[in-house]
Amino acid sequence: QVQLVESGGGLVQAGDSLRLSCAASGFTFSRYAMGWFRQAPGKERDFVAVIRENGVSAYYSDTVKGRFTISRDNAKNTVYLQMMRLKPEDTAVYYCAATGLTGSFYLGQQWYDYWGQGIQVTVSS
Repeated sequence: QVQLVESGGGLVQAGDSLRLSCAASGFTFSRYAMGWFRQAPGKERDFVAVIRENGVSAYYSDTVKGRFTISRDNAKNTVYLQMMRLKPEDTAVYYCAATGLTGSFYLGQQWYDYWGQGIQVTVSS
């Protein structure tokens, strides 16, 4: 069955870096765009970043642009989110997700077919 398993979360201090990983299985990873979303306490789940199937192009939310980098390794069926200069407002549960839609960047949750269970990232001030 389809699985997306996030790892790498934890508690860090403001200004630190952290890398999240998401290991995929049960579908043809290289044919899916992969996204990261996050949900802060008491807020809705928001788009963070998305990377196209071939890993060549990516798109970021304004709040993380320049600090976060999404990448993927299709040989390992894994997508990454490198987070730098973390801020307390980056505290959230982070989810990876997969969409089979191609041809554009899809930012809305409704376009994603598969989701991970989420992983906590906490940034202390």
